[in-house]
This record gives sequence, C-alpha cells and structure tokens, in this order.
Amino acid sequence: MPEFDLVVLGGGTGNAVASAAAEEGEDVALVERGRLGGTCLNRGCNPSKKLIHRANVAETVRRADALGIEASVERVDFGRIVDDVRTAIRERAAAKAERAREHDNLTVFQREGRFVDERTVEVADDGSGGDRLTAETVVLAGGSRPTVPDAIDGTDETAFLTSDEALWLSERPDRLVIVGGGYIAVELSHFFSQMGTDVVIVGHGDRLLDSEDRDVAERLTEVYRERHDLRLGYSATEIAEVDGQKRVTAEGESGDEIEVSGDRLLLATGRRPNTDTWNVSAAGIETTEEGFVETDEYLRTTADGVYAIGDIAGNYMFKHSGDKEAEYVVENAVHGGEAAVEYPGMAHAVFGSPQVASLGKTEDELDADEDVEDGDYEVGAFAYDDTALGSALDDEGGFAKVLVGADGEVLGCHVVGPEASTLIHEVSTAVAAGADAATIAETIHVHPALSEVVQGAFREVCDVAPSGI
Repeated sequence: MPEFDLVVLGGGTGNAVASAAAEEGEDVALVERGRLGGTCLNRGCNPSKKLIHRANVAETVRRADALGIEASVERVDFGRIVDDVRTAIRERAAAKAERAREHDNLTVFQREGRFVDERTVEVADDGSGGDRLTAETVVLAGGSRPTVPDAIDGTDETAFLTSDEALWLSERPDRLVIVGGGYIAVELSHFFSQMGTDVVIVGHGDRLLDSEDRDVAERLTEVYRERHDLRLGYSATEIAEVDGQKRVTAEGESGDEIEVSGDRLLLATGRRPNTDTWNVSAAGIETTEEGFVETDEYLRTTADGVYAIGDIAGNYMFKHSGDKEAEYVVENAVHGGEAAVEYPGMAHAVFGSPQVASLGKTEDELDADEDVEDGDYEVGAFAYDDTALGSALDDEGGFAKVLVGADGEVLGCHVVGPEASTLIHEVSTAVAAGADAATIAETIHVHPALSEVVQGAFREVCDVAPSGI
C-alpha cells in the first residue's frame, strides 16, 4: 500500500494544495479521474466565459445601430467558436498535467478514486479495484456535478444536456429549451441566443436568479423576457422525445400545465456535491442533509487528518472561494498552522446580459432577519444613466443598489448592468479592508468611469457631495 505525506483528492482547486505541498518537499499523491483543472477549467467558468465573450461581441455588433454605427452579424461559425475554445482549454489542462508529472515530489493518479477506510483511497481505471493510497493527511477537493431532479419523469429515456455537455455542442441548436432559472440558465441562454438559437426558459420561480436581490433579479428578468421565451412559475414534471423534438411538460402552482419543445434540451437545475462518488462514509466523514462534507472553521472534517475545500464542502460554491480555502488548508494541513477560514468581501457575479454582481445580504434577507429591525439599514440606488459614461452604454435600466447599516456598515451591494462583475470589486476590497459606506462615498472616483455608478448609490445613502442641479 503506497504511503504518502499527503493525498489530495480532486485536481481542480486541490491542485493548488498538492503543488504547494510538493514544493515544501512533501511526498504528495494527486487523484483526479479527468483532466487537471477540475470543473472550472474543463467544463465550467473558463470555457463558458470564453464562449460568452463571443456572444458579447455579437451582441455589441447587433446593437451598434442604436449608436449610429451601421453593422450586422453576417454569419456565426458556431463550430469554429466551440472548437477554438475546446482547443484552448485542452492545451491549458495538458500543460497543467505535464507540470504536475514533472515534479519529483508529486505523483498523479489520473484514475477513479474512492475511500475504502480512514485516510485510505483506492484508485483504479474501472473503479472496481486497484492501488490503495494512504497518508496521515488527506485533502478532499472532490467538487460537484449537475443535478438531475428525481421529480422530472423521463430522464432515463430522453436525451438531454447538462452544463457539462452544453458547452461542447458541435452544431448549434435551432431551438433550445432550458429547464432552470439560475446562473447557468441565464448565462447559457445569452450565449446560445447570440449564436442564433431561439431559447425558451422554463423556471419554477417568478423571476430569474431568484436568490439575488429582488430588484436586481426583476430587472434582469424584464430584459430577458424581451429576448427569450420565458415560462416562469412552472415546474418541469416530465421530459420526452416526440417526433424528433425534446418536449418538456411543466405544471404551475394552480395546476395548469404547459408543453414546450425544442431540438435540444438543457437541464440547468443546480449542482450536487460529489460526496457519494468519493464514498466519504467509508472514511468516517460526516455530511449534511444536502450531502456536503461537514467542516469546522479550520476546514477540518469529522475524520481525523482529513480536510475539505471547494464545492464538496459547501461553504460557498465559487471557484474564488475554493481558491481562498486552498490557501487556508496549505497553512493548516501543510504548514501545521491553525488559521480559521474567513471570506472577507466575498462577492460573486453572473455573466449574462446584463451582468449581475452581488456581495453580502439581499434586502429580502435583511427583512427576514429577526435581529434586524425597521430603521436598522438604509437603501441607496443609482442608475447607469445618471453617470456620464453609463448613459452612453444603452444599459437597459442598469443600476447599483446598496444596503447600509445604521453604523455605516456595508451590509450588501448589488449591481445589474455592464461590467457589474468588475464594479463589485471596489466594494469587496473596501469591505475586506474594514471601510464603511462613507469611505466609499467620499473616495475620489475617476470621472467619467463606470465606477461612479457604485459611488452614486453610496452617496445617496450617506448624503455626501451634492453634484448640483
């Protein structure tokens, strides 16, 4: 039984832990059944944003006439777009694997792995037996995968896509049905529609991105309703193939039923942790009701010597939060420290059109908090159109919204509009640095930069620096 100083399970975020430990001279095993880089590199953040960039370019050209520029999209080479992105992603993953294999202290097992005992992992090509690896310390960075709801009949008989496959289609669908209303549905509907696909979205909520701040989600939903066929307030109950088309049957709260069809079907109904595929119970690792690995403030699991980071731990399901957790695990598991994980200024973004970015609490969450009373916070909002540059962007009603406590604490910031994913970072940095709302409002911003949208929202709350009539 091969013994290592450290075994890392998962080659996405876990790759950073494995390489750091190997650089420290530890004998490290890295187990990853697929390409190194995990979900983010191979079938998530990186390829989707590369594809979405092409969609953004196409959208800009199509909307150029509104700015007095005559332009049109004559042709979209869908196959080439996907092939170019696929090639770039595979080359990057291959480079990661090559660097890993060249490291003297790192052994890569590009095979299936599963726990069979405490801190003992079996790896095999077919998952039915093979080498057993053991170590005093194990880091579980096993990721997540798309969820296929049991409540939808017909998933065993009807072909459908998840986000894993939707990014790599060789031919553009004529009509795509998307079941789900979250970030995957929002991002991929934007991509495919700009490629020329008719998109219909079936979602159970009354708005898209219903976990975002209500005002932001409603604004995005209004824009998407103009571009796509939205069937919101309906839960999919069955999928079937009829005359070569994928048909979705969905039911509303009042019992009414609808049917929509397309030549392709994407189930974008969330993600689930891979705790079952790693067989964590065999290692004495306890999980939550949702299947996430339980961790303490040091990212230790309930099993001695085992840490967990990333999607499988469920603290946040973002690549950037997983990367931060990797830093803490390197400190705790590799360097022998005891640093409690913190997520200062944690933000996230959705790369649809318009973009959405968020930090902290939503207004609904504050209103539902029993510890928050009326008057404990103020709301400020500022439109893109009320800034010099924002007014030139045809931003479709974009705005920044901030939630500020009575003591000036930034409780939340939410942006919908161009470059929202970038604008949120000044607030993230300020919060991480301990700055209050007044500091952001009074900081000199470059004029006429888009960041004035965010500053304007804080100015409204703090009532500073009037700008005249």
